[in-house]
Amino acid sequence: MGDLDLAVRGRTYREPEGPHSMVVRGKDLDAGLQHIAARSDCRSVAVVGLPEQVPDLSPLVGRRLLLVDGDSGRLRDFAEVAIRAGIEVEWIRAARPPFERLAAALLPVGGIVLAAGRSSRMPGSQKLLLDIDGVPMVKHVLEAASEGGCHQTVVVYAEEDVRRAIDGRAELVFNPKANTGMASSLQVGLRALRPEIEGAMVLLGDQPLVGSRTVATLLRAWRREGSRPAVAVSSGDDGWAPPVIISRELWKELFALKGDAGARQVLHGRPELLDVVPAPGRPDDIDTPDDYAKIVRLFPRKRPRQRV
Repeated sequence: MGDLDLAVRGRTYREPEGPHSMVVRGKDLDAGLQHIAARSDCRSVAVVGLPEQVPDLSPLVGRRLLLVDGDSGRLRDFAEVAIRAGIEVEWIRAARPPFERLAAALLPVGGIVLAAGRSSRMPGSQKLLLDIDGVPMVKHVLEAASEGGCHQTVVVYAEEDVRRAIDGRAELVFNPKANTGMASSLQVGLRALRPEIEGAMVLLGDQPLVGSRTVATLLRAWRREGSRPAVAVSSGDDGWAPPVIISRELWKELFALKGDAGARQVLHGRPELLDVVPAPGRPDDIDTPDDYAKIVRLFPRKRPRQRV
């Protein structure tokens, strides 16, 4: 399988530690199936270039299967056998392995939008509902997560007004302990992610200028072979800013946090865990009326058309 050169985290047939995904050439599928039969923690498999004969796919029951081949008939035959066996299957018709789609299928990421804060420095209003270019601030963030490529988007809220503003645009999770600090909201969001999610992207509900291109850039960086367990946006004196993607292997440490702690407390002083990458968009968060005024100035009001 060494001739399959794809820059996808955990891509090769080897003996990895812990939960993993695998990409295998069709000619090596028998060896791959042996690996799968022996490793219950191999969660998903991509087969690139299908063999002529469909082997016994029963070891794949309960896993996710992605098929890639340029032959429509071969794809159909494999998919039909997999579906009859009760295997969750997806297929791509392509002569060459499409890196982006392979990586996304093998390493799904869920977005957690933290929207349960008290807006203590924004007197008289729930800042997440403030208007940015005609849309409540928090909607900009959840749309960036969804449109940027997150497989699942969860909004953690505490106030009814925030729930109503989302209006079915994302999964909503109520945090009854929001007053204890950020850690509880982060943990509520992690528990809401589906079992197949391999990484969590943490976004703040008061960062309306992040944008879908920022999300997509982080996803590509995190899925690259050799990347560290966490990836964040490079920013200012602090070195990095949210959004940040955190691999499932670090979630246990996030669940141990208390109070107003978050990903920064887990990653601080541990450069071996974090990649910092430049990304489009702006990670500015809005805490005060002055912060809001600066952001609003970036969106000049549209002038009404004059009637002739």
